[in-house]
Amino acid sequence: MANSFTGAVAVVQFPGVNCEYETAAAARAVGVSAAIFRWNEDPAALDGCLGIVLPGGFSYQDRIRAGVVAAKDRVMDAVSALARAGTPVLGICNGAQVLVEAGLIPGIHWEKVDLALAPNVMADREGYYCNWIYLRREPTNCLWTKLYGDGEVVPVPVAHAEGRFTTEDAGVLEEMKRGGQVALRYCDASGAVVPSFPVNPNGSVENIAGVCNREGNVLALMPHPERAAWLRQVPEDLGDRWARRRRAAAGDQAALEGEGPGRRFFAALGGAKGGSR
Repeated sequence: MANSFTGAVAVVQFPGVNCEYETAAAARAVGVSAAIFRWNEDPAALDGCLGIVLPGGFSYQDRIRAGVVAAKDRVMDAVSALARAGTPVLGICNGAQVLVEAGLIPGIHWEKVDLALAPNVMADREGYYCNWIYLRREPTNCLWTKLYGDGEVVPVPVAHAEGRFTTEDAGVLEEMKRGGQVALRYCDASGAVVPSFPVNPNGSVENIAGVCNREGNVLALMPHPERAAWLRQVPEDLGDRWARRRRAAAGDQAALEGEGPGRRFFAALGGAKGGSR
């Protein structure tokens, strides 16, 4: 008998991912029941789930290119069907790469690969980049960003080598923009969209950091909100209101366990109640 995820968030564990447990913990921090769904479990167990999160890491060792092998896994057939029926789906970093390779994002032509998450392009260096950056919430109907205000600036970490949103078809990019599918852009602390490194940490076209489908229930996000879900995770020297809040909480354990800037991505699921699984 398959384990049921009805009413819970399923965090999909492909071989090689390494952020599944902290991602589940971030969901539980907002009162949502969450559990790990392993790639070789019966996909029927996902029926009735509250949402699906594809976490970060290196699924199948990023062989060929990041996310492409996991995108062909049988569980993604179930994820695609549920997403098309309206189930919330979030892909973080490697999970975003899986959603793009599976054709769920941008989803203009469902299951057709219209985007790529290409290798980073940075000034005077190449490859993996890890640091805190800023996101600007764009006008969109994206479920996952609905608790942030239009234009709100959100600090979160990035950690990837292939995170550059790009497409060979300019028409796809224009349709994404017309449909409000550009959910988040890289910006500076003031909210200004600067196209160069380090504000744009990977050379992503038009500073795109997150893309949703037209319906708004699926989001591919390169930064890691689960690494910014608690105030204690915020660097004290970040230089913004979150850093000031972090410094003010020094020595106060209860305050440090409070909301970090990335937590509202998970709270957007609606605060469904349930015990930790």
